[in-house]
Amino acid sequence: MKNKYVSLNKCINLTKKLKNQKKKIVMTNGCFDIIHSGHVDYLTKSKKLGDILIVAVNSDKSVKELKGRSRPINNLKNRIKVLNAISCVDFIISFNHETPQKIYEKILPDILTKGTQYRNMEVSGGNSVVRNGGRVSFIKMTRGQSTTKILNKILYL
Repeated sequence: MKNKYVSLNKCINLTKKLKNQKKKIVMTNGCFDIIHSGHVDYLTKSKKLGDILIVAVNSDKSVKELKGRSRPINNLKNRIKVLNAISCVDFIISFNHETPQKIYEKILPDILTKGTQYRNMEVSGGNSVVRNGGRVSFIKMTRGQSTTKILNKILYL
């Protein structure tokens, strides 16, 4: 299986080449701690908006800051391994900050996707993408699917 995990610099260079080839770049981000069917649906819908899908995944430190000290359940290496196996994902990068703002500013995808639950919020990186001629697209999430629900179900078994 091809390793889709790349450094930020390599991703920036690849993105420039792909844009020169008139490829539409879609990018999203998340923790992807316990990957479930909702994640797969979301990533598949994101990929359908363009030619190349880049997934930025939070580092372990970043997940801990966002979700609490008991997270992540799966470490970054294992989360990347699972994302690597999802066919619609073309490239994976990781980031160590609370938000991927700086990554979006450097990669400047044509489309940044987020779940509809973020529709009325400021999307990290969204302003940079829009200023560069791109857009933010909101993807309807699969009802009833979330990592938090899965964890709660396990806790109450």
